[in-house]
Amino acid sequence: MHALDGVKVLDLGTFLAGPFCATVLGEFGAEVVKVERPGVGDHLRRFGSDTECGDTLVWLSEARNKRSVTINFADPRGRELLRELIAWADIVIENFRPGVMEKLGLDFPAIQEINPAAILLRVSAYGQSGPLRDLPGFARIAHAFSGLAYLAGEPDGIPVTPGSTSLADYMSGMYGVIGVLMALRARETTGRGQVVDIALFETIFRALDELAPAYQKNGYVRERMGADTVNVVPHSHYRTADGHFVAIACSHDDMFARLARAMGRPELSAPDVFGPKQNRLAARDVVNKLVTDWVGSLSCDEVVARCRAAEVPAGKLYSIADIFDDEQYQHRGTITVEESRIGPLAVPGVIPALSETPGEIRWLGPELGEHTDAVLGQILGRSADEIAQLRADGVV
Repeated sequence: MHALDGVKVLDLGTFLAGPFCATVLGEFGAEVVKVERPGVGDHLRRFGSDTECGDTLVWLSEARNKRSVTINFADPRGRELLRELIAWADIVIENFRPGVMEKLGLDFPAIQEINPAAILLRVSAYGQSGPLRDLPGFARIAHAFSGLAYLAGEPDGIPVTPGSTSLADYMSGMYGVIGVLMALRARETTGRGQVVDIALFETIFRALDELAPAYQKNGYVRERMGADTVNVVPHSHYRTADGHFVAIACSHDDMFARLARAMGRPELSAPDVFGPKQNRLAARDVVNKLVTDWVGSLSCDEVVARCRAAEVPAGKLYSIADIFDDEQYQHRGTITVEESRIGPLAVPGVIPALSETPGEIRWLGPELGEHTDAVLGQILGRSADEIAQLRADGVV
């Protein structure tokens, strides 16, 4: 049994944000039908590292558990197939620019006429309303518009994209999961679907802790701080004697007292020295220099061992090579090796871990149109001859 057994998802999205929501739902039992353009497919098939099967590593990992169907929306017969799939679905996911679904004659009122219980997830750069709604955008633009990129990097350096990742896409996909699950819960009472409207930039902005209230109340504009963190110190990355970096987090006074003991300098946490947070913040550079010198005198393993013995949160900054060697990752199944069209492939595992209805990976990213015949036959009731004619006419 899976948590979402029986839930039917129609994935019309491209690239990552909307489709990632469908991926997570599929991991927990939802049946996901992914609709793509005949002969072209989702752009995600060509985003990332190329492989010998013709699709990228990103596609193989992130299109897991989906059934690929090709439909030509430009053909009226293709649009009819799409309407029938909407009638079948509990959740419809799209992340086109606002207006595309309307041009297809499939705005939410039209979807409600087809299927009053359908939930429509709409993910776009700036949301479905507002003066910027029609503009295109990707994760990098969301990082810029949300304020995140402004904060990332060294104080005197160029702002950076944290981790060079598509963070906004993944976070928007996760918020999409939250939204559609809440809409499913509401549908149990109302019997009707609703629209879940997500803007890429908003999911990032929501995670920027006190940025908004600090500006509104105090006029404080947070600037780039490198590896440091506002309002606490020491809370940064420090280089070890053997050339690695460790993260040390001292989020309150008791934690700093433990670190001072681990450093062999318990006097540093005295009330008239650096024990109170206000004293440490007023002497940020001095405190960081003390920790930098201590960390720089020891190997990475020694620093982490001493911090853990003192119950101070600390850890090496991991590369992916470190991650593959780590016992905790292995124990949790955070990376799993699955069979794919290019052989065994390591991909991120399923999270969260549910004790009674865990998720699973049934297959990795499918070939373009791999399930067209099965979906049109089993779900939409088309005969083999009808499917063959649709294919010959370029409809599927």
